[in-house]
Amino acid sequence: MIKDLRLAALRRFAVAITILNIAGHAFLGFEQSLAQVFASLATAYGMEIGLEAIDARANQRSPRFIGGPGVLIDFLLPSHITGLAVAMLLYANDQIFPIVFATTVAIGSKALFRAPIGNGRRHFFNPSNFGIAATLLIFPWVGIAPPYQFTENLGGIAHWILPCIFILTGSFLNARFTRRIPLIVGWVGGFAIQALIRNLLYETSWTGGLAPMTGVAFLLFTFYMVTDPGTTPVKRWNQVVFGAGVALAYAILMTLHIAFGLFFALVIVCTLRGLGLYVLAARRVSRVPELPAHEPTTVVLRQAEL
Repeated sequence: MIKDLRLAALRRFAVAITILNIAGHAFLGFEQSLAQVFASLATAYGMEIGLEAIDARANQRSPRFIGGPGVLIDFLLPSHITGLAVAMLLYANDQIFPIVFATTVAIGSKALFRAPIGNGRRHFFNPSNFGIAATLLIFPWVGIAPPYQFTENLGGIAHWILPCIFILTGSFLNARFTRRIPLIVGWVGGFAIQALIRNLLYETSWTGGLAPMTGVAFLLFTFYMVTDPGTTPVKRWNQVVFGAGVALAYAILMTLHIAFGLFFALVIVCTLRGLGLYVLAARRVSRVPELPAHEPTTVVLRQAEL
């Protein structure tokens, strides 16, 4: 059931971000080139297939993309979302290499940074966010796509309709499929509270602190990035803490006058969560009782349960 929901969510996210990119380049006003979009997608697909082929060979199993066109498409859904997100959110003027670099880092992070969860391992960084943050650090002249590009060519009531579409579709996807509404509540509530606290402590404008919430870029981050089901907690209260933690990290970065706080804040919280997962796994291993080798298996299992 969980796997079915995840696949359904991936399919709908992939369709939504594809429609947004097509509309963005057709009439919304996206300022990146189509060459950057196609380069990002090609890099994402190639990295995903290449890393899976290497892992499959190392573990002597069949690659997960083998089984027909439908299996291949479903396998490439995460990389498709990452490739489009990177190309949509970064602005590197007419340069293609920074976009390719960001996508490479994004997909590669899923193979490099994996924490023990249950009986397996999972990546704990949001891929597209990690790739974007790394690129912003390494290439200081690269920036984030201007927020106005999402509504640059719209007028009148269309300025209200587009954000409402993002809110409605994002709320539906996160309520029905990813089940990350508590995380959204923690993030949005924490963002409003941190703006108020900065106003009280540093006399910054409270309305100015809340202003980012009115932009389409904030909506995309809220409904489609910070809620990534693969890199966020499952339990409700843990989700609230995760979302509030991103808001707290953002407030600290703003106080230190560090730009692009949204992306760096998410990286910081994902890093802390990943370290926490390693600590929990180490504690579980240390609690396993050491019994003599001649003890029957049933006795070992029974004492481990106790």
